[in-house]
Amino acid sequence: MKTQVAAPPPTWLLVLVTFSGTVAMHMFVPALTVAGDDLRASAAAMQTTITVYIIGLAVGQLLYGPLSDRIGRRPTLLVGLSLFAVASLACLLAPSAQVLIYARFAQALGGCAGLMLPRAIVSDTAGENTLRQLALLSLMAMLSPGLAPLLGSLVLAAAGWRAMFACLVAFGVVSVFFTWRLLPETRPMRAGGAGGSVVRDAWTLVKSPVFLGCVVGGGGSTAAYYAFITAAPFIFVTRLNEPVHTVGPFLALIVSTMVLGAYGVRLIAGRVPAMKIAAAAGLLSTAASIVLLLRMSLGSPGSAEVVVIMMVYGLGLGVCSPAVSAASMAINPKVAGSAAGVYGAGHMTIGALCAASVSLIDDHALAAFIVLVVAGIAGQLGFWVALRGQRTPAAA
Repeated sequence: MKTQVAAPPPTWLLVLVTFSGTVAMHMFVPALTVAGDDLRASAAAMQTTITVYIIGLAVGQLLYGPLSDRIGRRPTLLVGLSLFAVASLACLLAPSAQVLIYARFAQALGGCAGLMLPRAIVSDTAGENTLRQLALLSLMAMLSPGLAPLLGSLVLAAAGWRAMFACLVAFGVVSVFFTWRLLPETRPMRAGGAGGSVVRDAWTLVKSPVFLGCVVGGGGSTAAYYAFITAAPFIFVTRLNEPVHTVGPFLALIVSTMVLGAYGVRLIAGRVPAMKIAAAAGLLSTAASIVLLLRMSLGSPGSAEVVVIMMVYGLGLGVCSPAVSAASMAINPKVAGSAAGVYGAGHMTIGALCAASVSLIDDHALAAFIVLVVAGIAGQLGFWVALRGQRTPAAA
């Protein structure tokens, strides 16, 4: 017996809850030293509050995706956002760095629901407009790293670092309220009941060559950007002799083309298969990274040259990210939540590995571009496997 598909929730609501996953991480960055002084904590301890947040995002995606396939998107999202609000309150009241670290991990686990479940909800309800809607959510997620630190700096200057968490408590409460009032259940009912085993759902995806190709392709083409972020000060300040204050504006220019790419993919959505869009965009990013590696190997290029070529890389990234996300969830719409979660966790793991790999070579600038090239080539191999698997129904 088929169940009636719920009407799509308001787009602004999905955008609102999407911010919860990333805003809390980036908003606190400007306050690390101030909070450390106030709590009498070391720089390493305060940096851990960022590290555990990233770990929490990765762990949470593995939990929420399959769970939402089993019990529904709405209750899972409400639980996650409620945890986000309560954990933000714990951060606000934290008497020590150790308590803050634990609270930040819980905050990430909660906020992760807002970061990844809207993608599953879009997959449930948007139909042919899925790629367009995912592009919008990606655009919002890409804006967060640029806007959140600015907002954090303003709040820090006006009211101190604890006020940041007061804002996040309010954000969480508002998100819970509107989700409770306006979000219908969108999870498609499976034949014969509410759902199967969470582990079985995840295993169904992991053993699919098409899905694994999406994870490797998307991770290699987009998550490798973390390597560039990690090395950015070494590239511009140490290698290219730019003032420290120029790093932020340079990164903002690169992010601007990511946003442009995420917006532009909405214009071609529905005309070209999402997987082909992702593969072509990933190829553009890989080509840009190869050019940069050659230039860096033959001699230091100018800062403007690096920024312009990385803007091309960012354009490809902005197009690829929503396209590969849409393709991964379309493989088996009945477990779209699991797909969003497993893909997100794999994506973040690849990003963390790429960022860590930069430290393996003393020349961090050269290392970053080597990582981008290697990851980009791996990503193209992943897309090749996925596209080949799509032509073989039994493999998907």
